[in-house]
Amino acid sequence: MAHGRMWPLYAAGFTTAFGAHSIAANLGGFTSGGAFSFLVLGGLLALYDGAEVLLKPVFGALADRIGTRPLLLGGLVGFAAASALFVLAGDGGLLWLARLGQGAAASAFSPAASAMVARLSPKSGHGRAFGSYGFFKNIGYTAGPLLGGAAAALGGLPLLFGVLSVLAAGVAVWTAVAVPALPPLPRARQTVLDLARRLGEGGFLRPTAALGAATAALSVGVGFLPVSGAAAGLGPVATGAVVSLLAACTALVQPWAGRALDSGRMTSGTGIGAGLLLTTGGLAAAMLPGLTGVLSAALAIGVGAGLITPLAFAALAAATAPERLGQTMGAAEIGREVGDAGGPLLVGGVATAAALAGGFAALAGVTAVLSLALVPRRAGGQAETPSPS
Repeated sequence: MAHGRMWPLYAAGFTTAFGAHSIAANLGGFTSGGAFSFLVLGGLLALYDGAEVLLKPVFGALADRIGTRPLLLGGLVGFAAASALFVLAGDGGLLWLARLGQGAAASAFSPAASAMVARLSPKSGHGRAFGSYGFFKNIGYTAGPLLGGAAAALGGLPLLFGVLSVLAAGVAVWTAVAVPALPPLPRARQTVLDLARRLGEGGFLRPTAALGAATAALSVGVGFLPVSGAAAGLGPVATGAVVSLLAACTALVQPWAGRALDSGRMTSGTGIGAGLLLTTGGLAAAMLPGLTGVLSAALAIGVGAGLITPLAFAALAAATAPERLGQTMGAAEIGREVGDAGGPLLVGGVATAAALAGGFAALAGVTAVLSLALVPRRAGGQAETPSPS
């Protein structure tokens, strides 16, 4: 694998994650409290993810048609321009438009980067490649609130948007210099029915559902484990450390899981199954009171998600014909977005009637069912290996 051409792709993954969380963590200062302000905040938070849900499948399919590199470069340039728009406006009047533009641009370059990771690495190295990509993307999620908060404290949202503009522009230049053009591959004509049939196959549904479950658990861990810790008398430093532990485990396990897959020490099916079981155990541990419960939950959820993420993306790449990689990666991202929103909604909804432990139990039950249903088995205990379609 030529590492020089992969590093800009890892940087693109970092950019979309850092852009999402650095702004989201600091939008609260834009509102002043009250019901209307909370509604405004909710709308601003939803713009980025909403644009991704709607546009990622569209841009993923377009990448297969015109090539992944134009979408990657165009998305990064668009992200830089949308960020600069807010800085040049000089006030918060264009915040909505800038945030929508960022989400739309990320919808273009994120699936394109994932598809290029698959195409630029040999199939025998998909695990390592996606493990590294996931590692840097998770670093972006982790560093976003901290570094974004520092930038916002120094110069408000304009400085933070300026940093994001420079970051995206720099990655775009790096990509233009180091990443080769990959011409679109010949594709057979595909009808809507063909697409629905392909996305309904187990080779797509199983890894995508696993990604959704892992993302749901991560989102719940970040949002609700601090609540459990505070209820047990832990201070903000301790609860922040718990979230950091969760994020660190997720980041550090991914490269290891990818290498284990490539070396044959782990199959994608067994690794995803183990990750789902660990995630289930972590959600169950979150029901325990005190520091032991929240630490155990953070450790197990983090390791479980770190196992699932690169193995699921490698399984998607293995089950997809190269000329359809953009479409598949864009569609698979919907599963992650659904988990990101659905996990907290499920836990929060159940918790209103049955306390927070009941919410954790509900998501643990869903994840446990998935761990039994998602990994097909053949005689001899080996996970089924899908063939490209």
